[in-house]
Amino acid sequence: MLIKQKTKTLFLSSFLISSTFFSQAHNVSAGYQKPDDPLVVRNLEQWQDLKFGLFMHWGTYSQWGIVESWSLCPEDESWTQRKPEHGKSYNEYVKNYENLQTTFNPVEFNPQKWADAVKNAGMKYVVFTTKHHDGFTMFDTKESDYKITSSKTPFSKNPKADVTKEIFNTFRKEGFKIGAYFSKPDWHSENYWWPYFPPKDRNVNYDPKKYPERWEAFKKFTFNQLNEITSNYGKVDILWLDGGWVRPFHTIDPSVEWQRTIKVEQDIDMDKIGSMARKNQPGIIVVDRTVPGKWENYVTPEQAVPEHALSIPWESCITMGDSFSYVPNDNYKSSQKIIETLIKIISRGGNYLMNIAPGPNGDYDAVVYQRLKEISGWMEKNKSAVFATRSAAPYHEGDFYYTQTKDGKTLNVFHIDDKTEYQALSKLTFALPENFKPKSLNVLGLSSKVSWKQVGNAIEIQLPAEKTKLKYATVIQMTN
Repeated sequence: MLIKQKTKTLFLSSFLISSTFFSQAHNVSAGYQKPDDPLVVRNLEQWQDLKFGLFMHWGTYSQWGIVESWSLCPEDESWTQRKPEHGKSYNEYVKNYENLQTTFNPVEFNPQKWADAVKNAGMKYVVFTTKHHDGFTMFDTKESDYKITSSKTPFSKNPKADVTKEIFNTFRKEGFKIGAYFSKPDWHSENYWWPYFPPKDRNVNYDPKKYPERWEAFKKFTFNQLNEITSNYGKVDILWLDGGWVRPFHTIDPSVEWQRTIKVEQDIDMDKIGSMARKNQPGIIVVDRTVPGKWENYVTPEQAVPEHALSIPWESCITMGDSFSYVPNDNYKSSQKIIETLIKIISRGGNYLMNIAPGPNGDYDAVVYQRLKEISGWMEKNKSAVFATRSAAPYHEGDFYYTQTKDGKTLNVFHIDDKTEYQALSKLTFALPENFKPKSLNVLGLSSKVSWKQVGNAIEIQLPAEKTKLKYATVIQMTN
């Protein structure tokens, strides 16, 4: 999807990586720069209250049920492999891929259906791929005809053809914060992958210092498209910029494998882009992901959850299935796994951006709606322990995870079992944070009184027979 590195398989299998490995994959501490704009600081604080967001990867590639964009990249990795039925040679494949524009007609597109389902599941913001690395824009850009609103695209005749506008307007109306994903590299642009040279990897295929006019044209093209998104699509709360290899040379971290492939300067002038975005959208959160500095307002581990709490704003982007893009018969995670992941993330101070990929018809798979319905049932009972909370030491001990309200007066303790289907235990014992002395305790989702006592710096509780009603986790809420 986004960064793509050889550790991808590990991310998919575990969702949990050591702090050492995490710092290598994304050095979150050394380079983080706290914003100095008071409006951005306020908006970041509000964003941290949201906890659970929707990510959507969608484009013409959904028709083939393949990875988003990456099959165009001539790197010999597992996620870039091309199916021979789509083209025997690389050039034939690229031509056929680009021709997917001429058959893209997602007639079942209904953003209200999506918004209703994910809102009930507790999601509070959305980040949508306005343009991925392949360069196909899902908005009505004036900079290119490789777009969903082009007359070459069958769906352009639909009154909802500008799907970015429809998604943003619909979700905004339902109270969601709006995020625009945008790829800085554009593999369709002749000013990024110049047809004079064959592309060698994900990077620009010429030296911008040797051909400055061409690079300046690409910078202008990118600036103009981002100006369109931040000017023509209503209130945008987050500008989520992907493709971290487009960056100044001095920001490269040689300990990160994919960054070692960057051989030429690809400075796109983020100061100019960020200032324009803030002029158009005062206080907008900018996420120039993996590029430490003033324009990476929060960090974004991919398919991973850091092992320990982080002291800076962060968000894990993780797929509901195995893939960021739509693939037929994807292996969707269970509702229990999704809720466990949410609990782990919020206990460490992060947000969970869960990706759901629409199919070529313009809708989610039926199983997605089933998962969202199950999550909504749990969220309705336990939302007070999730939203507008912060991490609380000890954060995580054994199968227990902790959050607290921002004033520190309410402590939430989640008990999970990520090894088997959850069954609430009759007796639970867990540690208390230092100096927290509970005056009241209840288990969310139960109407019966719970027997409990404090023994030293620990709480012992006895759950009633009604505990069989608890699904996915036991959530204990205490006030002092």
